[in-house]
Amino acid sequence: MKIRGAVLEETGRPRPYAQSAPLTISELDLDSPGAGEVLIQIEAAGVCHSDLSVVDGNRVRPLPMLLGHEAAGRVREIGAGVEGITVGDRVVMAFLPRCGECKNCGTDGRLPCSVGSAANSAGTLLGGAQRLHRDGEDVMHHVGVSGFATYAVVNSKSVVVVDDDVPPEIAAVLGCAVLTGGGAVINTGRPQDGDTVIVVGLGGVGMAALITAVSLGKGPVIGVDAVPAKLETARALGATAAYSPQEALELGIRAAVVVEAAGNARAFETAVQLTDVGGTTVTVGLPSPDARSSIAPLGITAEARTIVGSYLGSAVPQRDIPAFAQLWREGKLPVEALISAHIALEDINAAMDQLADGQAIRQVIVFEPT
Repeated sequence: MKIRGAVLEETGRPRPYAQSAPLTISELDLDSPGAGEVLIQIEAAGVCHSDLSVVDGNRVRPLPMLLGHEAAGRVREIGAGVEGITVGDRVVMAFLPRCGECKNCGTDGRLPCSVGSAANSAGTLLGGAQRLHRDGEDVMHHVGVSGFATYAVVNSKSVVVVDDDVPPEIAAVLGCAVLTGGGAVINTGRPQDGDTVIVVGLGGVGMAALITAVSLGKGPVIGVDAVPAKLETARALGATAAYSPQEALELGIRAAVVVEAAGNARAFETAVQLTDVGGTTVTVGLPSPDARSSIAPLGITAEARTIVGSYLGSAVPQRDIPAFAQLWREGKLPVEALISAHIALEDINAAMDQLADGQAIRQVIVFEPT
């Protein structure tokens, strides 16, 4: 079938992206779903820093590639052997499929699926399928999703069914920002009663971590970011306090759980400095592969502190996405507050500029029904 999607042609084009246009809106051919796969009509897709990191070259991926990994839509066709999914279901896409058989899949989300990770790096679906083509040549899949398009074929292990009461834009944001940020708090940081939680970096993932920590009600929640408007938003969403990195360090604030969601070396250093004796620094941001940080090892040892990485919020999507949807349903998780703008697919390059400038929390592409 013919679809429209945003294809990344090359990395490293100069900013502003609205002028250099690294992403082109193309007409592509999409194969029918094979065994174990489903065809999804995309309803909404969030624009995330992980998309930007492919555009600017910090995350090397094979090109050309149809980007987008935070998306939700309706199932329109089902391939052979798919169970538990029916035509018409609303589904959330998860950008790391879990094969359920490798050693890493036996760690309850702590380690990323090795088979899914290999497929993501190769630009294929789980199992190696290639379903996107343009002018007779293959176009790569972005982490098994390629959600910046009108339709997508994905492996059934990349989707989670949600109830119809979850609007598509909410469902989309559950699949990355909330799963990653919220999961970093619940699955990795695991704050206890009375614990203070600090979140460093208040983009989509960081703000999701913040509202998740607030929803737990364990103790004070503090936001840290260099953008004043984001500090105001954090306070409005229930943060006990919000500071710039310099203010937080000068005040000597420390927390039992500190989540770093900015994806840069300095933010990681700040997060480590803000971690209390016996506390845990959870790093969930994705910096450049060349980024390096400087920390004092003595402080880690003498204060019995822990530094731990959390990919996809150390989540099991089939378990965690419905749980976050229920928190939203109960009014405890204001996911809609993370959405800073609704945009059209044609606005994708300008949206990357907004993200790179730190002006957006979550821009969501809304697709018109056909």
